[in-house]
Amino acid sequence: MNPMATRAKQWIDEKKDPRSAYWQAGLEAVMDLFLPHLEMGKLTPVRPLEEQDLLIFKAALERVDLSPGLFAAFLPPVVANAIIPPDSAEELVRIEKGKPSYKLIILRPGKENRILCVEISNHAHRPGMEIFQSGALLGTFDYPTHDLCIAELTKAIRVHAWKKDKWQRNDYISYTLNWFEKTEYLGKADVSVDENHSFFHRPTLIKTNRVDALFLMIYEILHHRFQENHEGLCKGLTEAGEKNYDTDMTVSASHRLAETSVLDLLNLVKTLNLLDFKEFTAAENKAFDQEFARTVRKISSDLEAMVVAYSCKKR
Repeated sequence: MNPMATRAKQWIDEKKDPRSAYWQAGLEAVMDLFLPHLEMGKLTPVRPLEEQDLLIFKAALERVDLSPGLFAAFLPPVVANAIIPPDSAEELVRIEKGKPSYKLIILRPGKENRILCVEISNHAHRPGMEIFQSGALLGTFDYPTHDLCIAELTKAIRVHAWKKDKWQRNDYISYTLNWFEKTEYLGKADVSVDENHSFFHRPTLIKTNRVDALFLMIYEILHHRFQENHEGLCKGLTEAGEKNYDTDMTVSASHRLAETSVLDLLNLVKTLNLLDFKEFTAAENKAFDQEFARTVRKISSDLEAMVVAYSCKKR
């Protein structure tokens, strides 16, 4: 017996409705396929998006507010059209066959997984979501329009998917970085965020102040970004030094890249009015200058260490 059927049978043996049991088991099987490509706290397309998919994805990304422990998959029609409820569960059908479906599947892993399946296509005759746990349908949300469904995603996800456990420092950092990356990608300031869980908005969550919080966010964003692209980055910085027969050129290039990258993110914060720099006190302005220089040095040092490791690996 395959894992999907095993899960469903267990729930049916526990007197759960076979229709919801099989549908949740099927959704979990789908997520099992995608999990290696998903990152906690981020809405991720399960395959490259076509041009017509991007508007729907960006609208969802703007409103889907995930706590750090959630997995979320965005399914464009090429995938979503094949994921349909059992024939016996007509009440779970939200879009006619042949119409382009856009689905979100959100998984809260745990001893008893909770899973949300959301149909957000503007072709759906009944956009909305179902919430499942332990093979049971916990709730259904129907919306009269696609736009209202998108608008209500933030509220529904926070209430029905977020874990209620006390957050740790790393949770606040992860949540804040994910919010800022979405803001940067969308170029919008009104991306859904719970300010009570964002250290950028409430620095006291991690026992710091707003200047240090700003530069911590920038450092963490750039550190992760450079780590993800370390091979191409190191190759470029190494070649800059080799071309000029001067290792100091590599150091200089690292410093310039660090400084430019920090300035770019600061300009984004300013352009989107995420922080009012005019409100800074004299002490904060002084701290800003110090943290800017320190953050540039720290990122530059990280880059130089990456280049050294890359050069040693090449030998």
